[in-house]
Amino acid sequence: MSKTISNDEFAGNAQPSRLVFWGCFIALITTAFAFITRVFMVNTPEMWPRDFGLDKVQQQVLFGHGIWPFAVSIILFSLVIDRVGYRFAMIFSFLCYAVYTVLALVAYGFVSQPDLQGDALAQAREKGLYFLTIGSIVLGLGNGTVEAFINPVVATIYSREKTKWLNILHAGWPGGLVLGGLLTLLLGQAALENWRLLIYIIAIPAIVYLLMLLPVKFPVNERVTAGASYKQMLAEFGVIGAAIAAFLILKQLGMTFGLSDWIVYALLFIVVIAYGLYCQSLGRPMMIFLCLIMMPLATTELGTDAAITGIMEGPMKAQNWSPLWVLIYTSAIMMVLRFFAGPVVKTFTPLGLLAVCCVLAIIGLYFLSITETFIAIFAAATLYGIGKTYFWPTMLGVVSEQYPKGGALTLNAIAGIGMLTVGIIGGPLIGHMQETSAQAKLEAELPGVYETISKPDSYLLSTYTAIDDDKVKQLPTERQAEIESLVKTAKQRALAKVTVFPAFMLACYLILIVYFVSKGGYRPSGSAGH
Repeated sequence: MSKTISNDEFAGNAQPSRLVFWGCFIALITTAFAFITRVFMVNTPEMWPRDFGLDKVQQQVLFGHGIWPFAVSIILFSLVIDRVGYRFAMIFSFLCYAVYTVLALVAYGFVSQPDLQGDALAQAREKGLYFLTIGSIVLGLGNGTVEAFINPVVATIYSREKTKWLNILHAGWPGGLVLGGLLTLLLGQAALENWRLLIYIIAIPAIVYLLMLLPVKFPVNERVTAGASYKQMLAEFGVIGAAIAAFLILKQLGMTFGLSDWIVYALLFIVVIAYGLYCQSLGRPMMIFLCLIMMPLATTELGTDAAITGIMEGPMKAQNWSPLWVLIYTSAIMMVLRFFAGPVVKTFTPLGLLAVCCVLAIIGLYFLSITETFIAIFAAATLYGIGKTYFWPTMLGVVSEQYPKGGALTLNAIAGIGMLTVGIIGGPLIGHMQETSAQAKLEAELPGVYETISKPDSYLLSTYTAIDDDKVKQLPTERQAEIESLVKTAKQRALAKVTVFPAFMLACYLILIVYFVSKGGYRPSGSAGH
């Protein structure tokens, strides 16, 4: 059903290859549309938090339900995509977007009923949240499937310049954030009154990439054409890599579907033993190290992006600007710079570039946490935007260059581990950081108030207390405004805590740089067949 399309053929401007690349590019734009509309709906008080009664951590947990399924689909499809084909994966991703649309509209129907109060309101919220959660999970499966086919396709077509072209491909992600964000802002009050409009706009790029990619012939993966076996692919990732991915997947499934810990660990044991018996490899040590780095990397980029509109709401609205502009602006920086990744990668080397990006991200996030004026906010956002620009695609490039025999699995599994981390640990952890900052601020400024407006809850890492908006609404108007102002300031200050993630990454990249210097410098390991 497919044929090999070589790098030379693409360089000669063969029409099928151009269509494949740009179809993949627009498919990634679709995932970005889905991401930014959910960011806006999760973090805008007048949307999902109001309609479904969500606190800050619950907001991030709901958002995470659209993130962790990404890992399930990207990893599972990576195991079988060479057999089922890229076209099958592409069609499956489109169907997921269609199902999400239907389920989100059903959820809207529950909470939009007139005159809901008391128990009726609580029941409507519970039912609506159930459908929205299932829809988010299906959406995440679709997003992961998109990356499961676009990454190996582009890495195969551009086998000689993988890091450069994966960066160009992933310009589609911030490009979609910019376009989706601008559409969201243009809808304005209409979107606030009817968030179904934001569900509909995902259909625009989804239909376009379906029509573009249905007639094309996809390339055969570099691993397959080079003769590297399926067992060799699994061995590159190894038992340790499989254990990390399987633990995150099964833990999340256990949390979602109420499975007991013994069931989760029993399934984990079975998966790891079966994987190990077949591939007979612990995995490449550097590959495991890269998997561990991907956890804070994904949290720094996607976890922060998911929360940034809510975090920057206070200072941005004080300047009469929507907080969504921060995400749109940093995404615009990413989009432009990724198109010029080639000379940047040559100048710094992939690992050097990643280390520089960590430094810029640390500085940008810290100053975003303390800035108040319009110019200062966007100056800090510029540093953060440049910093996060090359994180994701350059890591994919490093993995693909160092482990070509890993094929679609190593390339996509590391992305899956990153997304899993954001969904079940990173995103909720950033929400926890916000709630902790709000608690400290209120206890310092308004002693005795926090205990009366908070409620207990928990997530994977720990229990916590969060502000209960329903309890706040029962207070006098002046006290509500005072609490809201203090909470917004505290949420912004929480960004300083997020710098721990790029700081850890920086230390890891410096270790890798020293390692490659001892080996004569960074270079790709060669083709999958050698």
